[in-house]
Amino acid sequence: MSFFGPYGPLDTDDIVALNAVAHFLALDDLSDKGLHNTPVFDLVVLAGNALLWTLEGAVKKARTTGAPLLISGGIGHSTPLLAAAVDAHPVYRKALAGQTSEARLLGDIAAMFLGLDQSRLLLEDASTNCGENGLFSRRFLDSIGFAPTSMLLVQDPLMQRRTDASFRQAWADAACPAITNWPVQVPRVGYRNNRIDFLQSPNSRKWTPERFLSLLAGEIQRLTDDQNGYGPRGKGFLPHVDIPDDVEAAWRHIMRSGKFDSSALRRTPGG
Repeated sequence: MSFFGPYGPLDTDDIVALNAVAHFLALDDLSDKGLHNTPVFDLVVLAGNALLWTLEGAVKKARTTGAPLLISGGIGHSTPLLAAAVDAHPVYRKALAGQTSEARLLGDIAAMFLGLDQSRLLLEDASTNCGENGLFSRRFLDSIGFAPTSMLLVQDPLMQRRTDASFRQAWADAACPAITNWPVQVPRVGYRNNRIDFLQSPNSRKWTPERFLSLLAGEIQRLTDDQNGYGPRGKGFLPHVDIPDDVEAAWRHIMRSGKFDSSALRRTPGG
């Protein structure tokens, strides 16, 4: 047994539970549907977040498919984390970190360092949370007369499933574009060098254990369609989302194990 940041000691059942919830949240249509060759999309959308490799992935897909890239994000819970990530990056820190929104900062990086032509860059810079990413993106696209029939949606993996639901809610009164979700990486934890860590490449080491657990635990609460959730029987921010029994059981294991500080799990807002 070992610790994951301040949490633990964790055993195999704990790690399996963490990975089950993370895999559910990181909705990945490209991998889950066996789409090895990237389909063609009318639009690539990046919902603003603090993980710079999601921007890199979104720009790569936009360049590969020839689709424009819409970046959605104003000032929200992740903005200070994004600014810190940019400031710590050896190259991107030269971007205009004083920009007034996540979309404009990420857009600067896309144009200045990742080779995306500014003529193919669309910026929605008013949204402050995940729900507004969907609603304000729809409004922005309507305002410029662009009605995509298909889009690739990219977000922080732990918020990918909720972002998918938010975008579908934004088009509830009209034909929703065909959405393909791609979180770039699906997080997985396990033993590495005799300690529990993220198992993907070093690029995936962008969450602290505390933020990872806070997002992971909080997202299931938000997706639950009851009086405490964001679904139709709760706050009404999202359409109904089916949570498989094994995922709910894994989440309950995490919450009831006694190995995770419940106050820590509630400290970080979910966006």
